[in-house]
Amino acid sequence: MVAVAALALIAAGSFTTIAGLITEPLVDAKGWSRTDIGIGVAINMVLYGGVAPFAAALMDRCGLRRVTSVALVALIASSLLIANATPNALSFVLWWGLLVGTGTGSITMVFGATVANRWFHEKIGLATGLLTAASVVGQFAMLPVLSVILGHSDWRAPVLICGGLALVGLIGVQALMKDSPRELGIYPYGADASSRDIARSAATGNPFTRTVHVLRDCLRDIRFWTVALMFALCGATTNGLMWSHFTPAAHDHGMAATAASSLLAVVGLANVLGTVTAGWLTDRIEPRILLAVFFLGRGVSLALLPILFSGDLNPNLLAFAIAFGILDVATVPPTLALCRNYFGDNSALAFGWVNVFHQIGAGAMALIGGLIRDINGSYTMMWVISAIVCVAAAGLGATSARLHRVSERSASDAESCCTTG
Repeated sequence: MVAVAALALIAAGSFTTIAGLITEPLVDAKGWSRTDIGIGVAINMVLYGGVAPFAAALMDRCGLRRVTSVALVALIASSLLIANATPNALSFVLWWGLLVGTGTGSITMVFGATVANRWFHEKIGLATGLLTAASVVGQFAMLPVLSVILGHSDWRAPVLICGGLALVGLIGVQALMKDSPRELGIYPYGADASSRDIARSAATGNPFTRTVHVLRDCLRDIRFWTVALMFALCGATTNGLMWSHFTPAAHDHGMAATAASSLLAVVGLANVLGTVTAGWLTDRIEPRILLAVFFLGRGVSLALLPILFSGDLNPNLLAFAIAFGILDVATVPPTLALCRNYFGDNSALAFGWVNVFHQIGAGAMALIGGLIRDINGSYTMMWVISAIVCVAAAGLGATSARLHRVSERSASDAESCCTTG
């Protein structure tokens, strides 16, 4: 199940980073501004987060296999529409912003958390680390290949290749995915007959209503707001930054798209090491401590980037890619652990709403970065702001630790968060 879910995450992830790769070709071919493209990317990123909790509730009600398959079909259709029906910037906003945002938003780490919570009783941190790594592989590892294809074709080719990956993912999901261990007559990993109650049947009731109820209860919990704000700053300094602006920024320094994509691929490979290790550490170390360390390290790397940029690949940029990659998505396993600790059975839905804030931050940075570039002719200010944001996120990590200790003094408060009534 981890392998099948990973295949779907890789396919969906491939759509999330190619906006940066095709930005310059779209500007040249269509005459659109970076702000025009940034609007579509911002809507995409917000929907990527906003759809996730509703998709998680639908997976509880309708099954993992069905919801994931519909999302992959949407991505296949969107790739065909983007490649063949984008006469103006508005159509790009519709297909990229709305359709791709909805499709990818249904197959995010909320989906990964649902799989991990449903199929694992032990080693959940490691499972979420592996699934996060799979998403990162889709986001970054394909970029060098797509950039080579772009060099021999036009901007449509990478989009169609991503549609092909979604088709492969759809075949795998249809052939192999199961909705729960119960469907195979087994227990979740590490469970036995004494813990069979954790292999729950499908949820009943209206999934939309359940999702809204979870949001309502989470909004009353200050711990949710702390985690959500921290994750919003996380999104601003990862997805909104690197997915959309790293390749154009490298181009401004004279670097070829292939070289920039190769650096992002290194980021992706380092992500695999970082997320799997973070998952392993989350099973052993206080997650709030991990988050504070990860954010501080990310802030240092971003602060140094403006003086490391050059027109060619060099050891300094390679070191940045490795360091940033290790810290990039490493925040996901400890954040999922906080949601499990705070919100119990509703942790996947709660994380979905936390992820909404992550994508709001990402979308804001995608748009702000384009505006900074259009106004100043440089991305330098964007990197400086991002480093400061990381320091603020690390501070929120320390705040969440204090809030957790306070909450532990009141068992009734700890028991009341995020129930569905």
